[in-house]
Amino acid sequence: MQAIDFIVNPISGGKDKSSIAAAILKHLDTSRFQARICTTEGPGAAGEMARKSDAPLVVAVGGDGTVSEVASALVGSGKKLGIIPCGSGDGLALHLGISRTASKAVATLNEGCVTAIDVAQMNGRYFFCTAGVGLDANVSLDFAQSTRRGLSHYISLAWEEWKNHPGEEYELTTDQERWSGKAVFITFANAGQWGNQARIAPMASLQDGLLDVMVVRPFSTLEIPDMATRLMTGLAETSRHVLHFSGTHFHLHRARPGAVHYDGDPFEAGTDFELGIHPGALQVVVPASRLHKI
Repeated sequence: MQAIDFIVNPISGGKDKSSIAAAILKHLDTSRFQARICTTEGPGAAGEMARKSDAPLVVAVGGDGTVSEVASALVGSGKKLGIIPCGSGDGLALHLGISRTASKAVATLNEGCVTAIDVAQMNGRYFFCTAGVGLDANVSLDFAQSTRRGLSHYISLAWEEWKNHPGEEYELTTDQERWSGKAVFITFANAGQWGNQARIAPMASLQDGLLDVMVVRPFSTLEIPDMATRLMTGLAETSRHVLHFSGTHFHLHRARPGAVHYDGDPFEAGTDFELGIHPGALQVVVPASRLHKI
């Protein structure tokens, strides 16, 4: 019988996790798996639990931050990552096709289909979905410091940031070219979306050995509906305000320190960033239907 450790963040997404624990116990195939449910008690606890786990499969139960913390601990360990998404955005899970309904996410674990995905790195820190600077990083920092959760609150914070964020000057050096100019935000995408189906980089693949970089240059308030529509329909790169770069290594310089986010987890950082990609560095359990579509 195979052991599975479920690492539960009790506060992610502002949602009660008791029903998720019940779904695990009800729907997990107990003829094959033995579940151990562990609850985090603070920042960094999920990663520490994942590192100490002796189970071959470790499941992150939470949002993008929890998933990223657990996944970072598993890179190079030989252990596999499972996900039961229950956060505010759930970007990586949605890209992988993992359901936000707990019973269906557990069914994916029962299927046991495993594939290797790329792992991105910025200034020595892993990320799995997206990282970025500018407006979205500022909003992520505001959101993290707020006691409220949910998409509507995130949008209201984004609006407040937008009114006071004319853009910043950046220099981006890729494998083959260099760009400099003003941007509202820059997103480094290993996977295609921020979360909640907002697809900033719909062309991104977790198995192509590349990072996709989306530079969004300043646009007017009147163009927000158009840009939002493009994000939600997977057409962000068709905007005249968006530049797309792809490669394996990048250097980003900005004029002053400020917010940055890794998988939606924000903090203050400096002016220079080195980015790269580690192809196929993490084993993840995914739905059988998505084995060849990530």
